Amino acid sequence: MPVRQRSALIVLLLASTLTVMAGAAVMPVLELIRSDLDIDGVLAGFVITAHGVVIAAAGPLVGRLIDRYGVRRPLVAGLIVYGIGGSAGLITTDYPTLLASRVVLGLGAAVVFTGTTVALLSLYRGSERDRVMGWRSTATTIGGLVWPLLAGALGGVSWHGAFAVYFVGVPLGIAAIRFLPDDADRDADRDGGAERAGGAVRLLRRYPSLLGWYGLMLLMGLAMYSTAVFLPTRLAGIGVHSPLLVSLFMVASSLVAAVSGLLYARIRGRAGLGALLRFSLACWTVGFVLLAVTGVYPLVLVAGAVFGLGNGLLLPVLTVLIGDTPSVHDRGTATSLSGTAMFVGQFASPLVFGPLIEATSVATGFAVAAVLCGAAFVVLAATPIRTPRNESDPESEVDGEPGSDAESESEPGSRPERAGRPG
Repeated sequence: MPVRQRSALIVLLLASTLTVMAGAAVMPVLELIRSDLDIDGVLAGFVITAHGVVIAAAGPLVGRLIDRYGVRRPLVAGLIVYGIGGSAGLITTDYPTLLASRVVLGLGAAVVFTGTTVALLSLYRGSERDRVMGWRSTATTIGGLVWPLLAGALGGVSWHGAFAVYFVGVPLGIAAIRFLPDDADRDADRDGGAERAGGAVRLLRRYPSLLGWYGLMLLMGLAMYSTAVFLPTRLAGIGVHSPLLVSLFMVASSLVAAVSGLLYARIRGRAGLGALLRFSLACWTVGFVLLAVTGVYPLVLVAGAVFGLGNGLLLPVLTVLIGDTPSVHDRGTATSLSGTAMFVGQFASPLVFGPLIEATSVATGFAVAAVLCGAAFVVLAATPIRTPRNESDPESEVDGEPGSDAESESEPGSRPERAGRPG
């Protein structure tokens, strides 16, 4: 891999960690913010969730912007907006200003989420893309552990210090100017290329299979966020109260997800996207069943590892399915809607599971999550899944003949490797 392309990959992988960092970096100092600004728990919670709502709302507009102008310029701007909006917490002294800065952060994060995904899908082909998608899954997982630790250390001096980690978006934006290929010369091809879907509704009408993939992204946000919110209560019910023991669930999940991301290309060389998708849903189902029935702490850690295995494989699979289903001219819109689906699921998770758990128990809530994931698995098991052939990659692997629903067991590792430009 040429030095410039390697540098571009490093920038994109680091930028990919920023979306998961957006909310996680504030968690260690949230109670300090609540106390210092004299706000209640609900208002404090908005400091964590506001960016997700903005990503969900702004995503479709961001996608159309990237489809029209390419990746490089919007991504550079998004990284800088992310860095400035996020780090504004260093100097804010009142709640309205802090909340406004989180909205700005969300706008930048929306561009970063879609821009990094589209760039990686466009730059890499074949088995090289499989490796990069796995590395991205690993980088995102590790970022979800490292950034909160760094923010927590800086927040030990003052809660304002935790917001310094967001400033990393600015140097990444500058690096993106230097290393990402300039796709401005492709604007003419964009205007004269394949017919665009013309917006979210028309996109879904033209590519109805996207609805299924977005449904899985929503389920991912809905179900998996329930563990972040309600697992401590479940552990307290079986006599586990130590914050360290509670955190080991996330550590187990993250470590397995990181390893499975590193091995993704090798696994992908032996299994089709459909098989990996079904396996991931089976992992979710098993994990939630364990959380629902177990009264033994070691099995909780097993559940965390099972979740990590499923998540480490699911994210790159869905990213490819969503990014390659539409024309390359609509890839930005398609990718942005996946972020909308996921963050809507995350936001809705406490609203869906909270009343149910309040009326029954946490174990019942996790049992319902297991049923939802199991139902999704059954639907996928009964549905032939064809790897989409994207117009930008006419030699890409297809599970079955073009236009058919038959799934093939062809070796994806034998696909050609080609590099392109983001956009």
